[in-house]
Amino acid sequence: MSAPSLWKEIVSAGSADLFLVAATIIFFCAVVHALCTSTIAHHVKHRGPMMHLLGEVEAVFGIWALILITTFLLWPGRGWTSAAHYLITGNYNFSTEAAPTNKFLEPIFVFVVMVMASTKPVLLAAKKLLGTVADWLGGSTLAHWWVILTLAPLLGSLITEPAAMTIAALLLSSQFYSLKPSNRLKYATLALLFVNVSVGGALTHFAAPPVVMVASKWGWGLREVFNQFGWAALATIVVSNTGYFLFFRKELTSLGLIGKTTDEGSVSVWITLLHFIFIAWTVWALSEHQTISMLVGLLLFVLLVKFTSRWQSPLQWRGPLMVGIFLAGLVVLGGLQSWWISPLMVRLDSSTLLLASTVLTSFNDNAAVTYLASQVPALMQSGVVADGLRHAVMAGALAGGGLTVIANAPNPAGQSILAKHFEGGVSASQLALWALFPTLVAVVCFVLI
Repeated sequence: MSAPSLWKEIVSAGSADLFLVAATIIFFCAVVHALCTSTIAHHVKHRGPMMHLLGEVEAVFGIWALILITTFLLWPGRGWTSAAHYLITGNYNFSTEAAPTNKFLEPIFVFVVMVMASTKPVLLAAKKLLGTVADWLGGSTLAHWWVILTLAPLLGSLITEPAAMTIAALLLSSQFYSLKPSNRLKYATLALLFVNVSVGGALTHFAAPPVVMVASKWGWGLREVFNQFGWAALATIVVSNTGYFLFFRKELTSLGLIGKTTDEGSVSVWITLLHFIFIAWTVWALSEHQTISMLVGLLLFVLLVKFTSRWQSPLQWRGPLMVGIFLAGLVVLGGLQSWWISPLMVRLDSSTLLLASTVLTSFNDNAAVTYLASQVPALMQSGVVADGLRHAVMAGALAGGGLTVIANAPNPAGQSILAKHFEGGVSASQLALWALFPTLVAVVCFVLI
């Protein structure tokens, strides 16, 4: 179809219901706000906690979701009943027959599993695993650099991407960046970390936010996700790391001895095992759409941490809560965008959609891209064409997750840990430049494998 036909269809849909147009304007305001958070944070950092919240990228969609609900309340013919009906059922048509849905299941899951995975027993187990493998490979700086950038992102498929990002960034800070590598190698390593974490969570259906947001809607379980993206993700990480290893080989081998990490003690094996059992319970609750079971598991987990406090560090609530708010806000805002996304996406073939998804991800969180795609009726159908379009959207979202700090939810956590090693802060242009190679590798791998 021609472009005028597309424009005519969108104008017709918008004219039929101006509230949808208002909801889309609010959504795009949220996207612009997300792109400007670093600038906003610089100007409001000394103006109180409420102003500081405006500069938090994770809070953006939550703030604008509240604005959307306020618009619901004030819009003629809408009001509280309509807003509540939309939040409970996810149905904008306000049919009285609409049944409640697990609309916020995925955001709640990400929040709960991040709390569990960021605990001391889980983090120590992951760190010991990485250190042991690096020691097997000789224990050099090069060995630790390679293992951290290879295995830590893959661990994200088990302990979630945010937890993997935290572990990798902390280890890189103490064992690599402390040795003061060149500026080029600093950015190349940061770019590898961001891209590898983005694709490394795609071996399972419960660890990467862009996958979690659509897995149940598209009928993807563990087998489907791994078969479609697992081998390509593994190939992406190995090829990208090898490429930058060969490019920086002389500098990597001349950096000297690795930095020493602080001894954090040990944790009983049975306590660590219990932590992983609770994570497995949460994953099961997600697969069965059991929100209550998930929250009950969290309450029991808090009790476990309390009664084993001598082996624990304080539970981390802020990071998981902010990511959960981000995804919940995205669900509220994204649920009203299918009126213009659907006619646009049905006109794209899989190759064009892959490119568009990769580019859009760099300007927005990749979970936002996949969630918006899940609102397109054509992608909910069965068949080879729909399968190809779904694969293209997800492949682009995963591949583009390292181009910018806002492209993937865990990226801000990694930047906050490593920013002190970059004079003047992390440059967005330098990050994007050094992320181009692993991003292109990811795109090729997702297409060919």
